[in-house]
Formats: sequence, structure tokens, C-alpha cells
Amino acid sequence: MENPQGQIIAMSAARSECQVVVEVESVIVCERCESGQGCGAGLLGKQAGDKCVEAVVAAGLDVRLGDRVSIALAPRNVLRAAIIVYGYPLLGAVSAAFVAYRVGLGDVAGPLAALLGLVSGISIARVRLQGARCLRDFTPIVVDRLAATRL
Repeated sequence: MENPQGQIIAMSAARSECQVVVEVESVIVCERCESGQGCGAGLLGKQAGDKCVEAVVAAGLDVRLGDRVSIALAPRNVLRAAIIVYGYPLLGAVSAAFVAYRVGLGDVAGPLAALLGLVSGISIARVRLQGARCLRDFTPIVVDRLAATRL
């Protein structure tokens, strides 16, 4: 799958890094998603319009307002984000349901325990995602300048 592309619509220099806002086109570039056989992002992408994404400019890359750029998120960080967002709630729900089954709480308590575990997993994921390290790791990076601003 190709990196998303867009146009820089705002810039700011915060601390030692340059931050930009990129208007990303919601074009489906994965052939599997486009044909409806992928992860489902294709279905969501068709309904959504262009999105604005905050990104950090890679070191040594010179960009200006209006430039077309390519943004990326490290594959390792995409996997980590998916585990936090989907894995924690799922693990909470399954673990709580298993404990309810092992303790013998009955047919009504099992689903309630699973629901409680799901809510607990969502809460833990939210706290984890709001940490400074997660915010830094899951911020997209402008990796390439595709076209310069026309003056």
C-alpha cells in the first residue's frame, strides 16, 4: 500500500521540529480494499471526504506551505496502535468472560462480565493512547516532497 499524499495547508515551528497540517485525499490506493476484499478501510474511505492530519516533517526535508507531500507512519507503530485499540478491549472481554465461566457465575453473569471486561479494556487503551510516548510514536511523518508550491 502506498503512503497517503496531500497538500500542506498550515505550518508551525514548535521546539526543534517543524509541524504541518496536511489535507490528505481519501483515495483508495490498496487494490484489495478497493475491490472490497481487504481490511475494510476501502468502505470507510469511500464515505469520508478529505481529512486534515497533523504531521511532523522528517529531519532534512525542506517543505513550504502548499507543497504536495507524502506522509507515513512506521509499520511497527501501526501494528502497536492496532493492538492497543482492538487487542486491549478484546482481551478484557475474553478474560472477564473466562473468569466468570471458571468461577461458575452463570449464564447471566458471563455476558455482563464480558461487557465489564470490554469497558475496562477500552478504558486502559484510552489511557495508554493519551500518554506522551504514544502521541509521539503515532504522529505521522512527512517523508517526501512530491511537488513544490507554484508561485
